[in-house]
Amino acid sequence: MKKYFIFAISFILLFLIFHVLSGILLTFTFTPDMAEAWNLRGNLSQETTINSSLTSFLLTLLIAFLSATIAYFIPTSIRERN
Repeated sequence: MKKYFIFAISFILLFLIFHVLSGILLTFTFTPDMAEAWNLRGNLSQETTINSSLTSFLLTLLIAFLSATIAYFIPTSIRERN
């Protein structure tokens, strides 16, 4: 049971850390096109729409897989130290 709790806590923490880091990376690499935004200002909708894409889902799935893989090996490394 202890092994499961270590895995679950490790997975949740790693998943959150990877999501924050991917958000920081995406924010730093984003370059807005101000000229195009200025030209489109009259055609903007007053409603907010939320669009989901397949790449977003695949990125989340990749982050979850990476987090689970690392979290799987954390209990064994803790056990080897003791």
